[in-house]
Amino acid sequence: MSHPTVVIAGAGLAGATTAVELRERGFAGRILLLGAEPHHPYIRPPLSKEFLKGEAPFEDAAVKPDGWYADNQVEFLPEEEAGSFDPAAHELFVSGGARITYDSLVLATGASPRPLGVPGSGHGAVFSLRTIEDSQWLRSALEVGGRRVVIVGTGWIGMEVAAAARGYGNEVTVVGRGAVPLASAIGPELGRVFETLHRDNGVDLRNGAHVVAVEGGDEQAVVLASGERIPADVVVAGVGASPNTIVAERSGLALDDGVPTDQGMRTSVEDVYAVGDVANPLLRAIGRRLRNEHWANAIAGGTVAARAILGEDASYDDIPYFYSDQYDLGMEYSGYAPLATGADVVFRGDVEAREFIAFWLRDDRVVAGMNVNVWDVQEQIQRLVRGGKPVDRQRLADESVDLAAL
Repeated sequence: MSHPTVVIAGAGLAGATTAVELRERGFAGRILLLGAEPHHPYIRPPLSKEFLKGEAPFEDAAVKPDGWYADNQVEFLPEEEAGSFDPAAHELFVSGGARITYDSLVLATGASPRPLGVPGSGHGAVFSLRTIEDSQWLRSALEVGGRRVVIVGTGWIGMEVAAAARGYGNEVTVVGRGAVPLASAIGPELGRVFETLHRDNGVDLRNGAHVVAVEGGDEQAVVLASGERIPADVVVAGVGASPNTIVAERSGLALDDGVPTDQGMRTSVEDVYAVGDVANPLLRAIGRRLRNEHWANAIAGGTVAARAILGEDASYDDIPYFYSDQYDLGMEYSGYAPLATGADVVFRGDVEAREFIAFWLRDDRVVAGMNVNVWDVQEQIQRLVRGGKPVDRQRLADESVDLAAL
């Protein structure tokens, strides 16, 4: 077919990357990029980091300058959402009832923040963080300073918002169900590093606590299962996100923590692909599916889907990667979280000074690594993870031994 049509349902980083990769690899057909938001595609990490802290403008988060899409004949349709698709007819149904015929369809529908789901949590005084508008509203509430901020959730969003809130001079309480912040992401040993970091910066951490209600009125408060009321001028829900699978579900796709795909981001339906937060791709390196919501995954999945659409031999084999900035701590993580769970941790450097590298080892093989205030080591960390060879733990921990020599 000389002029095929690719329709991309979702204009986040994954959808935009698919469009960019198609054009940069010479695809000459029609590309339609449908976005639920009014903005051109942008990346989301700055929303809880630089943008929220007022350190960078929104324009810095753009995937491409706004003019790129018209210049490259990518038809960007803002505030346009997919409803369902007909696999047999190769038709996508969009909001308003219109139909778009496709040759290839890419589901890039992303994820949505989970609600607190307790009485009182649905009113406007409870913030969540997913869009640029969410970040703008939250920044307006925080930058005043001197406010009582209660954050529910001790994942990455919750801890990054806590750091931003403290930076504006607010009183911050973080409530989490776990015994240690971030334990589900990086384990208890590393979670304690971040716990100490936040306590050192004046955050009141309430671990092992359950929120049962948010009270409004003149004296807003977060109510714990213990009966304690924590006064709050600002409440932020950071309790995770759920993949937006409604389009796939309405169209008859099987679901499994998102939309399952093969290594080429293909779904179970011919000519339909899934990328980004909604996709649950098979990773050959660990022999199982792994859905993750970090920006590097959006880039990798979008790149692979574009290549697969073009008929290339494309396979998702990138090692999951993410980063975080909190106070004066910067970190990068690469590795396979399912393999790192319960694995042994080996430290290289000064943990108390927060200048170190942590390695997760299973059967003496590095399955993940995180550098904290130590830079230019990601290439070596990923090489060790990808290599899958046993390493000497003493040499791994010894700073005098070059990582490149391991």
